[in-house]
Amino acid sequence: MDGIFAHRRRRWHALGLLLALVLAGCTDSSPKADDATSPSPSAASSPARSATPSTAAPPPTPPRAGACYALSFTAATAVSADAAPVPCSRPHTAVTMYVGSADIIEDGHLITMDSARVADHLSTVCPRRLAAYVGGDREDRRLARLQAVWFTPTAEQAQQGAVWFRCDLVALAGNDRLVPLPRQARGMLDRAGMLDRYGTCGTAAPDQRSFHRVACAERHTWRAVTSIDLPPRARYLDKDVTATADARCKDIAASRASNSLKYSWSFEWPARKAWRSGQHWGLCWLPVR
Repeated sequence: MDGIFAHRRRRWHALGLLLALVLAGCTDSSPKADDATSPSPSAASSPARSATPSTAAPPPTPPRAGACYALSFTAATAVSADAAPVPCSRPHTAVTMYVGSADIIEDGHLITMDSARVADHLSTVCPRRLAAYVGGDREDRRLARLQAVWFTPTAEQAQQGAVWFRCDLVALAGNDRLVPLPRQARGMLDRAGMLDRYGTCGTAAPDQRSFHRVACAERHTWRAVTSIDLPPRARYLDKDVTATADARCKDIAASRASNSLKYSWSFEWPARKAWRSGQHWGLCWLPVR
């Protein structure tokens, strides 16, 4: 699965918070009329007792930024993750970049963590956190198979008052597998050679039926070498725009070819969904010599 992961949705209510609000609103500490005018003999003769008010249990401890996890692809695409962290010195496929608190009050009303408002917020915050976390320049991040995924509390944690969210970094091996991350993932694209492992490569030319997008750590025969910006107001798959981008890719291939009379290239538009989401750039692919 390329691009931002599509998270499944589920419904639950913040019952713990709601119950606490109801109980707080129903507390009445004023004495009854009968008690004030005619105390019972037992009350008059017994020593005063201090009442200990009951307090709600604190919400569960939120995750820790910098924690590493050995997640499967399926676990990385889930709404919530309850796996225990592992030492970052051991093989791991996810690292928590950021932990924040969601605003669950809208127009004075309590909303759930799976509401559209919270989902829209996380789909903006976490990809931005990725850019700052992994380093590199814009071109490095376009070519890398690095993605941000995010998790919210489980239904049980939410009932206990948890309102945190967690942004994790993962690297896609193929369409349904993850690549283990380096021990130190922060700033990884600032280090030399990272795209040789985490860059975008293919099992064939992008226009071939046998083409599968993979990380460059996997076996491959083609590689995305650069991105090409496209006019944001252009029609999707516009022929003139395609011709211009293809010509630029051809020039790049010619400049890198050992034989100026024989070389191959392929320009690829982003997927339609990615285009609609704002990815207005494509990839120039060259065969691996």
